[in-house]
Amino acid sequence: MAPRTEPTGQQSSAGRSARSPQRPVPKPTQKVGSTRTLQTVRDADGQVTSLVRRTVLPGGLRVISEHLAGARSVAIGVWVGVGSRDESATLHGCSHFLEHLLFKGTAERSALDISIALDAVGGEFNAFTAKEYTCFHARVLDEDLPLAVDVLGDMITGSSIADEDVEAERDVILDELAMHDDDPDDVVHNLFAEQAWGRNSALGRDIGGTEDSIRALTRAQILRFYRKHYRPANLVVSVAGNVDHTALVRQVRKAFGRHDFLAGDETPAPPRPAAKTVRVHPGTVEATRPFEQVNVVLGMMGLTRNDERRFALGVLNTALGGGTSSRLFQEVRERRGLAYSVFSFASSHADSGLVGVSVGCLPSKLDDVLEVIRGELAKVAAEGISADELARGKGQLRGGLVLGLEDSASRMSRIGKAELVYDELLSIDEVLARIEAVTLDDVRSIAAQVFGQPEILAVVGPA
Repeated sequence: MAPRTEPTGQQSSAGRSARSPQRPVPKPTQKVGSTRTLQTVRDADGQVTSLVRRTVLPGGLRVISEHLAGARSVAIGVWVGVGSRDESATLHGCSHFLEHLLFKGTAERSALDISIALDAVGGEFNAFTAKEYTCFHARVLDEDLPLAVDVLGDMITGSSIADEDVEAERDVILDELAMHDDDPDDVVHNLFAEQAWGRNSALGRDIGGTEDSIRALTRAQILRFYRKHYRPANLVVSVAGNVDHTALVRQVRKAFGRHDFLAGDETPAPPRPAAKTVRVHPGTVEATRPFEQVNVVLGMMGLTRNDERRFALGVLNTALGGGTSSRLFQEVRERRGLAYSVFSFASSHADSGLVGVSVGCLPSKLDDVLEVIRGELAKVAAEGISADELARGKGQLRGGLVLGLEDSASRMSRIGKAELVYDELLSIDEVLARIEAVTLDDVRSIAAQVFGQPEILAVVGPA
């Protein structure tokens, strides 16, 4: 149940050329109680291998499933459209605090009962909080899906949020914050985000909160936050694996119908709006920690979630620092021996994004590491990448995408996030086509834009 920002997947806004500016196409209006088939995939013999269906229940609760032929397990996620960026300064850390509390018991089940229910059938059960959403997820045998749906429905609609649970979990979260403060990678990335978006901005603040903010949160504040954001219109239930959609809808309607949760007449909440891009703040920020290494993140402003150039940036990111054959790994580690770990990243939100390089090295090698990284970024900004790097980047993205989606949990995450934060669901073939459509000119253009901007530098290490 640790707070984390998930890596941004390869969902995008269209299936045509990466060079064609376009906006997502909104999903057609769907009546409450109706079911729509979104995608059907068949094999060479015409047999259905994947079937994605969507139903809207009363109150605006959405149920989306992907039936996978041959699967014996199912993964289920309850996605809530609220995260740390929806908190005021007074409520800093409330989303993550609430995530913990929903495991503490309901009128029907104690915290132990919730744990036993999934453990007894060998299921996997957890949750995470991100900047823009929260997810409660489980993976079980197909025959145990009704149990998982019932437990999750009970937790989401009927959490007790008792005074004693708030106080007990407060200490647990403070321990968790201390644990993350001992992790140099967590510290430097939090510092990087704080510099990029500002200490007083919701995007720039740490997902888990601070010691002061967690100590100050009251049960009344958390309960109001729960009632405001955990509404059916703000929820998506996504399931992937050996699932029958009609049966799933009945199970969800029963499990989430507790306490008149589905009694409202709201329609599903649209994806988070992005009317204006949130800019970042260049600059350098440092923190002293008694670590053996210096940990560094050097980056710039990236792209928003639905930017049509996301696939070009994905190929660039992979070629630059996405694997052992990448330019940065070869130059920093293999040729010069300056660091053990170095990689690049690209993250995006509804209205902002970041790109950067993360590296850990000995303090004596810091200046050399920064010189090499800055040199490679400048070179890519001026010249782009080679045809060989383009081919490797595409191949790595394609392979990572397809191999990752062999797992029902990844499939569940794909359709859940597509429903909650995007305006459309691309098929795997459409995603692969978008990757293949990226050209050297596309990569050169996006490299010149992002790596030509003023830098953000975060450094954490010994004095």
